[in-house]
Amino acid sequence: MKQILFAASESVPFIKTGGLADVVGSLPKYFDKEKYDVRVMLPKYLCIKEEWRNQLQYRTHFYMDLNWRTEYVGILELQYEGITFYFIDNEYYFSGWAPYGDMYADIEKFAFFSKAVLSALPVIGFRPDIIHCHDWQTGLIPIFLDNFRYGNEYYRGIKTIMTIHNLKFQGTWDTKRVQDITGLPSYYFVPDKLEAYKDANYLKGGIVYADRITTVSSTYAEEIKTPFYGEKLDGLMNARANCLSGIVNGIDYNEYNPETDKHIARNYSVSNFRKEKVKNKIALQEELGLDKDSHVMMIGIVSRLTDQKGFDLIDCVLDELCQDAIQIVALGTGEARYENMFRHYAWKYPGKVSANIYYSEPMSHKIYASCDAFLMPSLFEPCGLSQLMSLRYGTLPIVRETGGLKDTVEPYNEYEKTGTGFSFCNYNAHEMMATVRYAEQIYYDHKRDWNKIVERAMQQDFSWNNSARQYEKLYDEL
Repeated sequence: MKQILFAASESVPFIKTGGLADVVGSLPKYFDKEKYDVRVMLPKYLCIKEEWRNQLQYRTHFYMDLNWRTEYVGILELQYEGITFYFIDNEYYFSGWAPYGDMYADIEKFAFFSKAVLSALPVIGFRPDIIHCHDWQTGLIPIFLDNFRYGNEYYRGIKTIMTIHNLKFQGTWDTKRVQDITGLPSYYFVPDKLEAYKDANYLKGGIVYADRITTVSSTYAEEIKTPFYGEKLDGLMNARANCLSGIVNGIDYNEYNPETDKHIARNYSVSNFRKEKVKNKIALQEELGLDKDSHVMMIGIVSRLTDQKGFDLIDCVLDELCQDAIQIVALGTGEARYENMFRHYAWKYPGKVSANIYYSEPMSHKIYASCDAFLMPSLFEPCGLSQLMSLRYGTLPIVRETGGLKDTVEPYNEYEKTGTGFSFCNYNAHEMMATVRYAEQIYYDHKRDWNKIVERAMQQDFSWNNSARQYEKLYDEL
């Protein structure tokens, strides 16, 4: 029986700011329970909903040195859907209204968390064979582990995997301060270890010391070896290329299932979507005050509203696109300029554009189920989960060929009658617009072909089963 510990800063259903939480919360359920005992360790944030906090069972507590400080470490536990979740408790670090705040505070918070994860192991009686670290917040775990094994035999032989969900976020702060927080010896703070461009860099340290590195799609694993996508770490990525691999994320097929989804107006399946799917569109048009028309092509957007997601492209051509026979439904929050862009077009074209500048899980399900196409023109996308959800609901993704989007969406080929969506290659607003208009043309003039694409899209399998098998293979190699 192999013992695996996931260490991460967020996980559904407890706390979520992005796709990382979906991965950490869903993936452990899909491992072969006979061979792998997978458990998860998270911070116990004050902002976790009370219904969850009340279910946590106190296990134990102890005090831990963090350089010159002595900190309380509480350990709580919860069994959820067959998986053991441990929560590290310390109110000084994990109070606050959100899991992340100022970088200044987060640097210390996650140094504490990384050390506490390792210090808690002997106390809870679970010695993992592999610690699977996710993103920069757990980047110090492989370094502390390297440091611990000199003084303590218990830690020798534990392997680590570092999974990069987004290379853009690295956790950097000035070296002196990080040295003061962590108490790590100065020989870790050199350019071939923790230091990058005169700062201490958590993610870099994790990448240098982990036994294996993975990203969340194979195209992204290749892209980050280039200067454009490498976020100044492309040299390191090339140096560690022999330990780097990409495993595409999945989504929870029980939760995202058009046949059983509780959030949508009308359930449907691959056998009856031609009649039933459109009823969701009419219900959403009514709910959002758009023109009621079952024939109009509806395009959905569910996203953080940031540059990374390609909104500067949309900004260039949205006015022009609104001249077409389409409706656009957007959901999400982010940079003020993009929030206001959607508000402006919703005001200018009230029957055509709906701007929902908030986030809601039920509304996202309604958009996946109601729209005909889903627009995701990302500048870079390590994996992307939205396109997997839209494929599942038969809403055809229109994407830029980058990272996980390239790996999961097969562009429509009208001659060979293959493909599950539409894609374009260059980061260019008019290339995107031409692709949207090509999709409109197929939708309006070749409805039978369109429905065949929907059928293929809904038959794709991006459930976690496939990814879990690949992670198991990785664990076995280690």
